[in-house]
Amino acid sequence: MAKTNSNTKTYSIFGAGAAGLYTAWRLLNGEVKNSKDKSKKLAKGDTLELYDWGRYDFSKAHPGTRAAGARICTWHYKNDKTQAYLELGGMRYSDWDMNAKDANNGTAPGHRVVTTVIKQLGLDKYAVPFNESTNPLYYLRSKNFFLNQITSQTPAPYHVDHYGADGAPDNGFSTLEKLSVTKNMTRRQWDTFYRDGVIKVNTGDGSVYQKGDKLKDIGYWNLMYDQLGSEGFNYAADGNGYSSNVINWNSAYAFQANNEFTPGNQYKTINIGYSGMFNALFDQIVKLAKAQGVNFNYQPNTRLQSIVAKDKVIHYSYATRENPWKKAGTKTTDAAWLAMPRHAIEQVAQGSRFEADVGVTDVLNHRKVQLYLEAAIMQPSYKVGMFFDAPWWTADSQNPPIYMPQLTGYEVTQRAVVQLKALGLSKSTLKALSSLVGTPYASSSDLIQAVEAITEERLSLKHENALLQVTLNNTIGPSVTDTPIRQVVYFGNNASDATAKPIYGLLASYDDEAYTTFWKEMELEPDQEQHIPTNENVQTLQGPKKVPDRMVKMLRKQLAEIHFGPNSDYSMVPAPVEAAYMDWSLPPFNAGYHAWSSHFNIGDVQQKIRKPSQLMEKTDVNIFIVGEAYSNDQAWVEGAYCTAESVLNDFFGVEPIIDNCEYPFICSAK
Repeated sequence: MAKTNSNTKTYSIFGAGAAGLYTAWRLLNGEVKNSKDKSKKLAKGDTLELYDWGRYDFSKAHPGTRAAGARICTWHYKNDKTQAYLELGGMRYSDWDMNAKDANNGTAPGHRVVTTVIKQLGLDKYAVPFNESTNPLYYLRSKNFFLNQITSQTPAPYHVDHYGADGAPDNGFSTLEKLSVTKNMTRRQWDTFYRDGVIKVNTGDGSVYQKGDKLKDIGYWNLMYDQLGSEGFNYAADGNGYSSNVINWNSAYAFQANNEFTPGNQYKTINIGYSGMFNALFDQIVKLAKAQGVNFNYQPNTRLQSIVAKDKVIHYSYATRENPWKKAGTKTTDAAWLAMPRHAIEQVAQGSRFEADVGVTDVLNHRKVQLYLEAAIMQPSYKVGMFFDAPWWTADSQNPPIYMPQLTGYEVTQRAVVQLKALGLSKSTLKALSSLVGTPYASSSDLIQAVEAITEERLSLKHENALLQVTLNNTIGPSVTDTPIRQVVYFGNNASDATAKPIYGLLASYDDEAYTTFWKEMELEPDQEQHIPTNENVQTLQGPKKVPDRMVKMLRKQLAEIHFGPNSDYSMVPAPVEAAYMDWSLPPFNAGYHAWSSHFNIGDVQQKIRKPSQLMEKTDVNIFIVGEAYSNDQAWVEGAYCTAESVLNDFFGVEPIIDNCEYPFICSAK
């Protein structure tokens, strides 16, 4: 079907997750200052198409089968948004203090684009801490213990060389990082490191990898095993909770990425559920399009089947969700965004092969494009959520666990310092508190001792109580185990309706990589056979699925071991009032998140894959790839937003949403 009006343009976005929604929003609200780019901006009479294989529950006018957000999926008890909720997909972001004096320098922490989007959407009033415990509970090799109990006298149950089991499991990451990284680096410096970083120390003749070896060309699993030994690798792999962090991915990138997953890092979420950000984005897209006279065409339950170019015009075919492998129609567009993960893009590439003809440009199947698509490793993920009518894991339970997760913590903030100043604390105490801002403490005594160690003064009882009151900062865990549930996250009662009967949420299993198959096998009971081929099983688009009874029992069995000790009876953990799972290994995602493969210049991949025709000679086709998979922030919404922002900045003249001088949205090619 050809366009009927050559004076108007059509932009088509395929995928209504984070990258797709962000692209649509910024196409409508972005400012274009260069006169030559103004013709690219959507104007009255133009059309903005948004396609998605699923049907997300965006609004009353656009209801759906599951919460918005693609690989973000907030699940409420009884699907009632006033009730307690769990996150069965992505669930947090690293907050950026945009008002800080050093907010725009190279070392200021935080996800700057996500934080900005939340503020611009008016959701910052819902932003709340998503704090990890500084003293998590572990159950490793049938032994229960807390982080602060690991000492030289009571090491973790691993025979690690050089007394490696005397400290935290994350120390293994730090040991590897010391091979090359000697200081805190900026985002731009890491960019260079991904390309040029080498081992800088003499590793000894016994090591496989030597001084001068390029880290981007070394698999992280290989390097960990070489430097830490079998037991050192196992301790880091088991104890960090994420198998995805220790696979054979790009070592240079792994050095930076694994800094995110150490106890004490501070995160935030929004207390209406993380999916709420995508509902707000969709609402803004509808409003902006209407105000600007842009025709917004949202097409759910529609799959992109193929996409090619003919005479510089983009032609695509699509299929319906009911018949995903049968062509339902064809259309043309001026620009197309594939806001998709790797697997979905590869499926479109397979369909595009059948459109090959004289004069057709098949961008996705070009040899170099196919190679660069392989730079992202697909990482399966599995999450199981449970709701209970009582918080059995706390001291308030009738049968409190022997090993109770420590979910109470303390952290000094600038706001707390201001509050305490008004109460008349001494200048020396306030100065000490200012130096401790951002440092989490597992107990009240730890915080008080830290303050008094600096001031060399005792706090009065009044000031001590005030300090503890304003710095109280509860956590959600997690607890970590080498059993198949891997991580337990304690959401508790977070219902927006304070008058409702309390219901307590628990992310009972947070798995990735090989551990996902343990639960996948239990999706069917022993008397059931498979009847749906995997390529048709789009459970991730349908929404959280009820956990079968035997899987519930297996989960209770493993939860009991973590909280009551080895060989505990499953009945020590009560039956949940509701339980559901999301299997992110299923299509169309086939991954909960992605990782960079070794032996690639990831900066070059990021630059080129976002407009893949750049990898072809004398070819310019406005097909773009955006999303987390090929980003500088894999596994985060930030990555999806940043790749989308970079495309709009560099190819459509849209002014950056923030000052990106010291915060490049994607890596450079050189």
